[in-house]
Amino acid sequence: MKALVVNALGRGFDYEDGQIAQPIGREALINVQASGLCHTDLLFATHNIVPTPAVLGHEVAGIVAAVGPDVTQLRVGDHGVGSLAQSCGACARCLSGRPFQCKHPEATLRRPGDPPRLSRNGAALFQGFGLGGFAERALIHENQLAVVPKELPFPQAALLGCGGVTGAGSILNTANVSAGDTVVIFGAGGVGLNAVSGARIAGATRIIVIDIKAKRLDEARRFGATEVIDSTKTDPVNAIRDLLPGGADHVFDFVGQKSVAEQGMAMLGVGGGLYLVGVATPDVEFGVNIFSAIGGQKRVQGVNFGSTTAKRDIPMYAELYMQGRMNLDDLVSKTISLRDVNEGYAALKDGSLTRVVVTSF
Repeated sequence: MKALVVNALGRGFDYEDGQIAQPIGREALINVQASGLCHTDLLFATHNIVPTPAVLGHEVAGIVAAVGPDVTQLRVGDHGVGSLAQSCGACARCLSGRPFQCKHPEATLRRPGDPPRLSRNGAALFQGFGLGGFAERALIHENQLAVVPKELPFPQAALLGCGGVTGAGSILNTANVSAGDTVVIFGAGGVGLNAVSGARIAGATRIIVIDIKAKRLDEARRFGATEVIDSTKTDPVNAIRDLLPGGADHVFDFVGQKSVAEQGMAMLGVGGGLYLVGVATPDVEFGVNIFSAIGGQKRVQGVNFGSTTAKRDIPMYAELYMQGRMNLDDLVSKTISLRDVNEGYAALKDGSLTRVVVTSF
């Protein structure tokens, strides 16, 4: 099969031939129909986070082609969306409704003595997040696959796998935004726009989006932002204080830079929360004034995967899309072939595109 392989950090994705095993145990073989370009895969391809050579790609949707003998939740022909949260389904955290905090994610992978799922010329390839969606086929544990309606278009389905659930889930699951709350969102990229959708679903009265790109701010309005702020033209903290004199209930950072996190803290009202979702580079840090945090009863929380329970949330968002209550269509800015992923990531840099999706393999 054809796959993109990261052979060395910072050298992009190489279009190569590779081999994929047949499913065993609780694995399902997926004919990949769509795979989204997410910043996280680019981060992994340029920083020493996972082993190389590797097949990345974690926003994946496709059709179940074959299943292992122990699979009970999927059938051949099902349409599935991959979940980057590797959950065993049996530990205390999985059983208490927190599969995104699973204590034994390795249970979704093959055992050390088993042949590798992915290989090239007999040598194993690392499979990013247990998914490896930048390929014609993917071999995935059934716990990492959510079944979605066959009417759901594959590009939109793929984007639910990470950007959709991370953005909306940060609002609905992690922050538990309630009707009447005020929400500030830093970053109107694909994940931030899904947060706007989530805030609308939650019933937030004010949804204020901050970005440095006019086109992205226009998109934010289309998705339901009540106000937008261009932080190249005005100080965002002062602008928020003008709009929300008491400060914001919730601030979401989808950018991941020190200055943005500090501005987010300064915008919070009493009892407000700052949620760290995006990351620019792995070494970003920022400081918190303890006295101010105590006096303002402020909280800071890191968010992983939108605190998502994939088998519950992905089908739910799919249903909301089918009802016209969640905008996924406007997220798909461009579709490309697998061999053009390097160019696709380059095209995302200027902010003119929201999301690029591979649909030709």
